[in-house]
Amino acid sequence: MLSVSDGAARQGHPARGTIAARRGSRSKRLIDVTVSVLALVFLAPALALIAIALVMVDGRPIIFRQARVGAQGKMFECLKFRTMRRDAAERLAELLATDPERNREWMEKRKLVGDPRVHWLGKILRMTCLDELPQFYNVLRGDMSLVGPRPISPEETEKYGPNLHYYTSLKPGITGMWQVRRRPETTYDERVQFDIDYYQSRSIYLDIVIIVKTVGVVLFATNEI
Repeated sequence: MLSVSDGAARQGHPARGTIAARRGSRSKRLIDVTVSVLALVFLAPALALIAIALVMVDGRPIIFRQARVGAQGKMFECLKFRTMRRDAAERLAELLATDPERNREWMEKRKLVGDPRVHWLGKILRMTCLDELPQFYNVLRGDMSLVGPRPISPEETEKYGPNLHYYTSLKPGITGMWQVRRRPETTYDERVQFDIDYYQSRSIYLDIVIIVKTVGVVLFATNEI
């Protein structure tokens, strides 16, 4: 009689593969929670200082909440320290209406190099990735992971086309391949490819490599602002 294990053996051990995937998922979640708790505890003084500085520079709110697409297409609020001026929406609308070149840049990349909406403290926070520290709370809630695809807005899903399932199969990350491999001229299609590459080669080892490289990006302030 053919047993379940025999069938799995004849088909490349899918049962073992499933078990390994589950173990990997549990290990990743354990690392996410452990690191996030430690980060929030040890960085509490820095979080408080940043919050106070933001209030002094541009008032409240301190936290900027963005609707982002999560795993399985579930929406969640992605948290960041607010780095843009309170009238950022009006500034963007005026800029896009009066500057065709900047309009094209926005439509292609959904971001602006040297974004005029960002206040001076926001530039420092973005350059050092400190604006993303509140996302450790997103990780604790289970909305995000330490490492994963770049969180995207609902409008950006169209740019993924048939490759969207690579993104929605994983939790978005505080950091990822997009963080350590991007360049100022990186196109949106290349950003999508980063997510595909991560999905196809994901592992705990790769996550550790990306985290270590992210530390280098932060220390040497190579982030775009």
